[in-house]
Amino acid sequence: MDSAVSGFDLAPLWRVAALGAVLALGPLAWVWLRQRRADVSQRLRVLTLLTLFLTFDLVLFGAFTRLTDSGLGCPDWPGCYGSLSPLGAHDEIHAAQSVMPSGPVTHGKAWVEMLHRYLATAVGVLITVLALANWLARRRMPSAPLSPGWATATLLWVCAQGAFGAFTVTLKLYPAIVTAHLLGGLGLLALLTVQAEAAAPQPLKLPLLLRRAAVVLAMLCVLQVALGGWVSSNYAVLACSDFPACQGAWWPTMDFAQGFTVRRALGMASDGGMLPFAALTAIHYMHRLGAYVVLSALLLFAWALRRQGDLAARRWALAFLAVAAWQLASGLGNVLLGWPLAAAVAHTGGAAALVVLLTRLLVRTHAREPAAVPGTRPAQVLRAAS
Repeated sequence: MDSAVSGFDLAPLWRVAALGAVLALGPLAWVWLRQRRADVSQRLRVLTLLTLFLTFDLVLFGAFTRLTDSGLGCPDWPGCYGSLSPLGAHDEIHAAQSVMPSGPVTHGKAWVEMLHRYLATAVGVLITVLALANWLARRRMPSAPLSPGWATATLLWVCAQGAFGAFTVTLKLYPAIVTAHLLGGLGLLALLTVQAEAAAPQPLKLPLLLRRAAVVLAMLCVLQVALGGWVSSNYAVLACSDFPACQGAWWPTMDFAQGFTVRRALGMASDGGMLPFAALTAIHYMHRLGAYVVLSALLLFAWALRRQGDLAARRWALAFLAVAAWQLASGLGNVLLGWPLAAAVAHTGGAAALVVLLTRLLVRTHAREPAAVPGTRPAQVLRAAS
């Protein structure tokens, strides 16, 4: 890779931003056409849900970009060799591909990387519109159920996420940055889920112990997702290719000090040498041990929900069981089938679904019952809440 072009080249910045805005016009027009007769709060909720859906897709496409080694398909940011698209960088990409036909820069990888940037820019535009719309709606409805500060925080978050995406390229897939970028994408899903749920609150009554258990489960899941991101960003998935043992042992040779050194380049140890295989083993095996803990916690939590006897709680239990089964199957598929692309993307999708599911549950368990309007029957209030 030519170091002269590795880094920031802001020449195509406004063209990339304009293309993202054009892509965002489609979802915005769909919301306007479908909800033009709805009130402001309904339009905001639909826009939030659509943005959440597209952000979920973006997280999956980001995983696809990483797993196909396309993260450096264009070695500068935000364009491709200073151009808006790989079309304008055809000669540079061809030259790099001629030197390394399976290297980080190829025509296919360049298109995957740039499509990810275009989609990310479009999502950023949608979140910007969402923040502005929330503030305008607050002026018309001072008693809105959710502060526009949430939408503003989401806007700031996506800006930081864009910066991490830029540093992912300019720092050449620095593992700590790549992992932070993944966590940032999942955090964005959580913020949008809070807004979507709060726009139409549906309280879920659970005992205090279960509400606290949900918080602990969420913390465990965040830690496990971080470990999974560290596995992926260090390409440590195949360090253990057997199951349930690893390299034929229940406690293989591992180097935790090198494996969990945060400040180091991809594939490099802290002393500048190559990262030892024992470090990759430590990274993989810690994620596997964490999976045992989180899977057990999910099963226990689902069992406790099912024991509530409430139909809504039982449905939540089934949802958690489904996500747990999905993650178990896709995780085993990664190990036993040699890290196939479909299983790897599916595993990221399961993690994203779990984040959305837990966030929805936490919001609903802390939501308040809607205030009764004088002269309104309780049954009418319950129908309004649902």
